[in-house]
Amino acid sequence: MISIAPDTLSRALAAFAAIVGPDNVWQGAEAQAAYADAMAPRDPATYAPVAAVAPASTEEVQAIVRIAAELGVPLWPISRGKNFGYGGAAPRLPGVVMLDMIRMNRILECNVDMGYVVVEPGVGFDDLYHYLVDNNIPLWISAPAHTWGSVLGNALERGVGYTPYGEHASKVCGMEVVTADGSLLRTGMGALEGSGTWHGFPYGFGPSWDPAFMQSNFGIVTRMGLWLMPAPRQTVNLAMQLPRVADLPPAIDALRPLKLDGTVQANPSFGNVIRNLATRGPRSEHYQGSGAMPADVLEAARLRAGIGHWNFSIRLFGDPEINAINARKVRAAFAGAVDAEFVESEWNGGDLRNSGHPVPSLGALGVVDWLGGPGGHLTFSPVSAFSGAEAWKQYTTVRAMFEDAGFDYYGGFTAGQRYLNHITMILFNRTDEAMCVRANDLFVRLIDVAAANGWGEYRTHTLFYDEVAASYSYNNGALLRWNEKVKDAVDPAGIIAPGKMGIWPRRYREAGR
Repeated sequence: MISIAPDTLSRALAAFAAIVGPDNVWQGAEAQAAYADAMAPRDPATYAPVAAVAPASTEEVQAIVRIAAELGVPLWPISRGKNFGYGGAAPRLPGVVMLDMIRMNRILECNVDMGYVVVEPGVGFDDLYHYLVDNNIPLWISAPAHTWGSVLGNALERGVGYTPYGEHASKVCGMEVVTADGSLLRTGMGALEGSGTWHGFPYGFGPSWDPAFMQSNFGIVTRMGLWLMPAPRQTVNLAMQLPRVADLPPAIDALRPLKLDGTVQANPSFGNVIRNLATRGPRSEHYQGSGAMPADVLEAARLRAGIGHWNFSIRLFGDPEINAINARKVRAAFAGAVDAEFVESEWNGGDLRNSGHPVPSLGALGVVDWLGGPGGHLTFSPVSAFSGAEAWKQYTTVRAMFEDAGFDYYGGFTAGQRYLNHITMILFNRTDEAMCVRANDLFVRLIDVAAANGWGEYRTHTLFYDEVAASYSYNNGALLRWNEKVKDAVDPAGIIAPGKMGIWPRRYREAGR
C-alpha cells in the first residue's frame, strides 16, 4: 500500500493551511475520529484518513488539488459524509487526506421560472427545503429516506427520493468540476461562454460528461444544477398493506403497466414487515432470542402492529381531475391482483395546516438500533427486472441468506421506471464482534450470489468496492479496464479518491493497491 512520507504530509498540510486557514486543517486522531465510518462493520481504524482539509470555495479546491498533485498526496473528497450504510465519510483506504467540502454550502442560484437550483456540495436537503419554504418558492425537493446528507452528493451517488423527480441523477443538469491538475471545466452548455441554458439543456455538444462524474473518481464536482419539481395542486396518497408474503409478485406486476404508461410517476417502495417494525421500536419488544425471528413470532408482531407483510404507498401528483382518473386506474389494476384495499388521503394546495412539501427527516436512522445500540447497518442494493417473478426469486434468495446467517431480513423494493431497486439492510450491533464478522461474511456471499443470478448492485459500501466492481465481469472486466484507462488519462498522479468504485490509479495497481 502506498503511504505518504511524514515530511511530505507536513509540507502538504502547511500549504493547505495557508490556503484555507489553520483552523480548517486537521490531522491524526482528530481527523480519524471525525471521518470514521459511524456504522463500521470492521475496525474503522483500518481505513481511516491521516488528515483533513476543508475548503470554502472552488478556487480553494483548485489550489489544494494542485499541491496534492505536485506532492503525490491522495485526496478523498466528500460533500457532507452522511452516506450511512455505504461507508459514510470514511475513505476506501487509510492514509489519505480528506477533502471535506461541507463549508461550501451555498445555494448559488434558484431559477423559479425554469425550475432548477444550483448548489455547492455542502448544501443538505434540509438546507434546500428551508430555503424553498422560507422564501415561498413553489418548487419541491425530492428527499431520500434520511435527509442529513448532501443534495449534490446524493445525486452523484445515484440516490433516490419519492416524488416524480425521485431519480436524482436523471435531474442533474450541468456541473462545475475541478480536474486532477487543478483545472476547472464546466459540462454541457456550461462549456459555452455566456450560455443561458447551462442548467436547462443537459447535453451540450459532443460527449456528455455529467454521468461520468457520478460514482467515479475522475474529478471533483464543486457545483451542480438540479431540476426541481413544480409544486402540484394536489397530492393523493394511496396506501396499502399486503397481508401475505406471497402478495408481492402480483402487486409488482399490477404496478408495472402504471409506471410504464406514466399513470404513476413517483417511485413506490414495497417495504417488508421488519422495515416497518424497526421504525417503531427495538426487536426486544417482540423477541429476545438469538438468530432471525421465527415466522410465528413475526406474524404475531405484525398483527399487533396492524401492518402488512408488505407496506407501500402510491402517490399521485397534479390536478385533482387527473389525479381522480389515475386513482381509479390504480384501484382497478390492483383489484384483481391482491386481496387488499387502498386507504386514500390527499393534500390540496392552499391548505395551510399541511404544506404538502416533502419534509426532511432523520427518522429513518432509528432503524439501526433494531438489535439494541450502538447499531450499524450494511446496505445491499441489487437491481432486478420489473417483474413479480424476478422480485420473488430475489427476495426468497436474499431472505434465506439473511436468516441462515442469523439476521432478520430487512428490505424493500423501490420501483423505478423499468427496474426494481432491492434495498436491504444487514442490521447489527457494533459492539458484538462475532455479529460484525457474520455481517461482513454475509455481504460478500450476497455479492457473489447476486452476480451469479445477474443482479448487479447499483452502489455499495466503501469496503466492498472491489468485490462489486469485479462482479461486473463481462468480457474479462472490460468496463473496469476502460474506467482504469480513463483514470490514468485524467488523473495520472492518482490523487483523487484512489479505489473509489474499484477504480484504482496505475501507481496503486502496480503497488498491489
